[in-house]
Amino acid sequence: MKRRACPDCENGSLPVDRRQFLTTVGVAAAAGALPLWATPKVIAAPPTPKSAAETAVKGLFDSLTLEQKQKMCFAWDHQDGKRGLLRTHVSNNWQITEPHIRSPFYTKQQQDIIHDVFKGLINPEWYATFIRQLKEDTGGKPWGAEQSIAIFGEPGTEKFEFVMTGRHMTLRADGNTGAHVAFGGPIFYGHQGKSPTEEKDHPGNVFWPQAVAANGVFKMLDGNQRQKALVAKTPKESAVAFRGSQGGFPGLAVTAMAADQKAELRKVLGKIIEPFRMEDRDEAMSCLDKMGGLDSCSLAFYSDEDIGDDGVWDNWRVEGPAFVWYFRGSPHVHVWVNVADDPSVATNARG
Repeated sequence: MKRRACPDCENGSLPVDRRQFLTTVGVAAAAGALPLWATPKVIAAPPTPKSAAETAVKGLFDSLTLEQKQKMCFAWDHQDGKRGLLRTHVSNNWQITEPHIRSPFYTKQQQDIIHDVFKGLINPEWYATFIRQLKEDTGGKPWGAEQSIAIFGEPGTEKFEFVMTGRHMTLRADGNTGAHVAFGGPIFYGHQGKSPTEEKDHPGNVFWPQAVAANGVFKMLDGNQRQKALVAKTPKESAVAFRGSQGGFPGLAVTAMAADQKAELRKVLGKIIEPFRMEDRDEAMSCLDKMGGLDSCSLAFYSDEDIGDDGVWDNWRVEGPAFVWYFRGSPHVHVWVNVADDPSVATNARG
């Protein structure tokens, strides 16, 4: 098998006091100033404008000077000549605006609030892992040194969205103001472990266990099922546009799987959404349920980029009418995600 490189990765007012801000919005104790993600959620539900991350976005926006807003705030439907609808663009290595978070463009207090937005979007149990991944993927640089942000619309109004980008990361916070989509729109996560072209067991890659779990489902399939699940050619990068209810999804239809196989696939689904905050997980599952659940999906494994030729499939995909979770483990991990409850929703996801 020919090993390939990853060209996209090789290229791609007065500030508020953060402690006072957190206390004011009621998401931290006055004495302890708890981080936003530590706030307990009593009822599981999709995000709202008053969720922890979105509350921090509003505080950040209110702290921005006119000059700052002119460089990193945009209208909800802002069109970029190169990327189209900028708010919904997704890539594996890009900067949505020029100023990096840790640059002098932002005050220290603003940098701290942006960090709280980031923490608010992540499962607390995954926070340290994400910090490690981002550090390793930027040559050892601290969080924020090579990430940038943008805000679309105006937080506190009917529609707004915060987007954070960098190498191997596109994350969003929209308080569920963007209709029909989970995670605020298409997202991306990934990791380069020990080298750009990883070995077959992907040593050190924090997301590889997701693929191990998916391959566990493949091992449960019988010969006929494996033949249907195994697809010869991996789709291109970022191919996560929705195909809709007409289907034509590659691989094995979940309806053709036995009960125990479906149960194992549900565990895989739980594992792949685990790194993100509970509210986004809830919304993603709700979107999937509205479109028919896992029974509306197919599971595909791709044979053309099998690192080590070991039959442990590095590239795989779960796809439904408005659900695409596309895991590419070759040459290292890139994961493209697009989830909605309506396949006609407008995003920049590519086909």
